[in-house]
Amino acid sequence: MNNAQMKEVLKKLKLGGILETYESRLYEAREANLSYEEATGLLFNDELEARNTKSLMQRIKYASFEEEKTFENFDINYYPDSVRRIINHLKTVEFIHGKKHVVILGPTGTGKTHLAQALGHQACCIGKKVKFIKANDMFAEFNRARADQTVEEKIMKYSKVDLLIIDDFGLQKFIPEQAYDLYELITKRHIKGSFLITSNRKTDMWLDLFPDTVIASAALDRVVNNSYSVILEAESYRKNFIPKIKN
Repeated sequence: MNNAQMKEVLKKLKLGGILETYESRLYEAREANLSYEEATGLLFNDELEARNTKSLMQRIKYASFEEEKTFENFDINYYPDSVRRIINHLKTVEFIHGKKHVVILGPTGTGKTHLAQALGHQACCIGKKVKFIKANDMFAEFNRARADQTVEEKIMKYSKVDLLIIDDFGLQKFIPEQAYDLYELITKRHIKGSFLITSNRKTDMWLDLFPDTVIASAALDRVVNNSYSVILEAESYRKNFIPKIKN
């Protein structure tokens, strides 16, 4: 079988990773006098890496992050030691395995959304299913779904991910329907997966967002009492990392 025929077979078998490196690996095998086992191992490893990369890209796409934020472009040294310690622990994403939650609090511009997305990206890298959404956008989705009587299906969709990141939680008070939808979401997923919530309101102020304190307590206790708390209180992170334009 010649090279052209081999490539056609690889296409039909959908072995794109091997197809991409086939010729270079053949050359490498001849030059290094590799055994059949060694050469075959390299090719299969290429296929595995290609599939892993493709799966990661699919998970990142599904997550719908606002921006591509990772720990590679996150300056953890900007924060005090106590905050760095907890961030370094959260980077292991062990909290997801333990079905624990994360609440990131702080004023606007202190790096809450960046940190949330970096943790979400980290979770994607270890094969976890992640969804990122602004709180207001989530409630808008629920409202549209309520109009066509599919709100239960929408809530179940968000209940099935390993990590649900709700950004900018509590910007305004909830109407009764929003409070009920949030309660349903929390009760359906709080022991099945993890929440990561960012807010510039302290958690003791969250009760005031709800029109019904009974529903508020029942919902929030499930999250807040089983969460890691990260409080970012430094000068604006965002302001300090805006690139300076040289004249």
